[in-house]
Amino acid sequence: MRAWLAASGVEATRRIVADGDGDGRTRVIALTTFDTDVVSALRAGAVGFLLKDVTSEGLADAVRRAVDGEPVMAPSVLARLMDHFAARPPRPPAPPAGVADLSERELEVLTRISAGLSNGEIAAEMVISMATVKTHVRHILAKLDVRDRAQAIVVAHEAGLRHGAR
Repeated sequence: MRAWLAASGVEATRRIVADGDGDGRTRVIALTTFDTDVVSALRAGAVGFLLKDVTSEGLADAVRRAVDGEPVMAPSVLARLMDHFAARPPRPPAPPAGVADLSERELEVLTRISAGLSNGEIAAEMVISMATVKTHVRHILAKLDVRDRAQAIVVAHEAGLRHGAR
C-alpha cells in the first residue's frame, strides 16, 4: 500500500503529483464534502476541486476535462474562491532575484541605467568617477546574474525601480 494513502488529502495530492510519471500528465481532482482547503489543494498540484454531491455524469466530465489539461472546479467552490481573492488586498510581487542583494548605491546606479543614462551621465549626476560607475555596473550585473545592461533594465522594471521616484 502506498504511503500517500494514509496522508491528508492535501499531502496525498502533493505526493501523488510528485510520484507521477514525470511528464506532468498525472492529474488529481480533489473530491471532498467541504469546500475548505481549496487553495492548499491547488497549491499541492490538484487540477480541480469538486464536492461529493457531484453527479456521476459531472464527475466523468470532470475527469475527461482534467485529462485534457483543463482546470475543474465546482461552481460553488469557484464562487467562494473568487470572493476570497477579491476580498484580499493584492500582494506586491516579490522583487526579482538579486535585487535585495544590491547596495543602496548600486540601486541608485541601476535606476539610472534603467532610465537610459550612460556611464558618463550617471557619473555626472551622482558626482562619482567613471571608474566607480563601471565598478557598480559590474557588481550589479554579477548580483543580478545578468549578462548586460539590457537584461539589468528588464530586472529594474520588474522590480518597479523608476528614476526620480523615491
